[in-house]
Order: sequence, then structure tokens, then C-alpha cells
Amino acid sequence: MLNVVRPLRSLVLITAAAALASPAQTAVQGSGPSAAGPQAIQIGAKLPTDIARRVEVMIRGRSEVPLDYLISITNPSKSDIAGYDQIVVTFTSNGNSSKPITFLLSTDGKKLVQFNAFDISEDPRNVVSAAGRPARGGPENAPVLIVGFDDLECPFCARMNAQLFPAVLDRYKDQVRVVYRDFPLDMHPWAMHAAVNANCLAAASPAGYWNYVDYVHAHAAEIGSDQKNLPAAMQALDMLALDEGARQKVNAADLGACIRKQDSVKVNQSVREAEADPLHVQSTPVLFINGEKIEGAIPMDDIYRIIDGALIAEGQTPPPAPPPPPAPPPPATSAPAAPATKPGN
Repeated sequence: MLNVVRPLRSLVLITAAAALASPAQTAVQGSGPSAAGPQAIQIGAKLPTDIARRVEVMIRGRSEVPLDYLISITNPSKSDIAGYDQIVVTFTSNGNSSKPITFLLSTDGKKLVQFNAFDISEDPRNVVSAAGRPARGGPENAPVLIVGFDDLECPFCARMNAQLFPAVLDRYKDQVRVVYRDFPLDMHPWAMHAAVNANCLAAASPAGYWNYVDYVHAHAAEIGSDQKNLPAAMQALDMLALDEGARQKVNAADLGACIRKQDSVKVNQSVREAEADPLHVQSTPVLFINGEKIEGAIPMDDIYRIIDGALIAEGQTPPPAPPPPPAPPPPATSAPAAPATKPGN
């Protein structure tokens, strides 16, 4: 299979409504046998030789297709765009063919267009599921849903858990609902174990889940500071979960059995869903705010702006921005020194 995606990226940006003819050709349009007239393109019929040549030259020139790539063009078919027909281009080299690439060709044969059509009929909020997960903040029908993909051994996730979410929930109250989904990274040796333990608690006590998540995030450096003590870290994670279960008065036998089993099926399923289309999660932390993907460290003002926009789109009024902190007082100035006097005066 030929890889022509990279050279065609520039074509997507350049050929939108790009004229096939050069300015000099346009100046003499209508004169000579190769001029493209209004009846030049016919559905189901082979492209006129001169127009096919122009299409090929445009694609080769704008996308830097290698010279040894043969370009084949299908007969035009009807498109959904008024004034344009559809053609499909395939690249072949050494017996291998690329994936077919669709272009639009104006019915007068003068313009070639390539673009992607996206279905936006579905609410972006529904792109990432929060079903069955413990939540903080507003009710299930809160106007803004924040889904965070979390790794309990990730220091950046810990910082977000300690700083961003308390600030967001304090500002927006019940207007925002926060959900964590599992995305333990392979580079973190006990992250999967901690995620399984957290889910064992979540099945019995959402409050216990959040207490466990908060504590592990806050003390992750102590739990996993030395990979040589990985068994000790696992034991510490288990004791933390059991102690939290006791505080929440959950069934100790059931919780202990869940922890000992270490069934990672649900965690792995969360990872697979996150990695696949359309989420494409590859690292942590990653947030989806009503479906809008946010990766890495983001200033709080940008987070507030995105949440405000999501609220407005839902017909809600965002809370007023908090007043800026008071300016620090100016530094104290010392009194001017007294003029010097000569001895005896």
C-alpha cells in the first residue's frame, strides 16, 4: 500500500477552489481546442484529455507526488455539492496502489477541490462516555460534562487533581460534572494496580473512590518512589483501598476479593476506547469538556473560557469572573536624609 497521505496534506490546504488553468491560460480562455467549456465534464464519461492532464499536473505539482507514481482518474460521478462532480484519484507504483482519494471537479472543468466532510449531527458531549463512572460536582444532567483520562501514577494528573478541579467546582458549582476514566500508562509500574483498586472501591462507594484517588495522587511519590520496592507499593495500595473501604463501611469480604483478583478487563477496555477513533488519547492528562479535547497543561483562564463557551452553547449563563487579587501595596519610601552640618555649627 502506497503512503501518499503526507504529500497530500499540503494539497488539502492549497487546492480548495484552485483553478486548474494558470493565469496566462485564463487570459486566453475560450480560444484553442484545449479550452474547457461549460459542457466539458459529463457524468460517467471519460474526462477530456486536456482536463485530465491539468488535474494530474496540479496534483503532482502541489503535492510533490514522486515521478514514478502513476496517477489514474475515474470517470466523473455526481457529488452532493452543486456545480461540482466527483472524481477519484489513485496512485500506483511497482504494482502497489494507494487508497483512493476523492476530489471535486467543477462542472466547467476549471476548478479542482479537495476537502473532508465531517458529520457534526451528534452532540460532541456524547463522543466520550461517562456511563457508570463516579462523578463529582453537578448532577447527571449538568450542562457541562468534563471527562478526564487519568493515571494515578502520573504527576501531571496529580497536579490537575489537586489544583484545577477544586477551582472549577468551586467556581461553577452544579453547572459542571467531573468524571475520571482510566488510562494507566505502561511506563508507570503500579498505575494499573491502583486503577483496579479504585474501581473496586467505586463499585461499592463513589465517595470511597474519590477519597482513594485524591490520596494516591497526593502521595504517589511516596508510594512508587523506588521501583525495586514494587511489591511493597502494591501492598501499600491494597491497604489504602481496604482502609478506605472500612471507613465507607463497604462489605470487606467483597472488596478484599476484588482487590486480590486484580481483574483489569474494564481498565483495559477504557484504554482501548480512549486510543481508538474518535478520541485518540495517547497520554495523560487529557480532558474532554463537552466533547472538546484538551491535552497537557492548560492555563486556568483558558479552561474557564472553554467551560464558559460550553455553558453558553447550552443556554446557560456562566458565573461572573472572580475579582482580580488586590494589587500589592507600594514599597515604603524612607524619609530624606537631613543635610550634613559642619562640626561646631
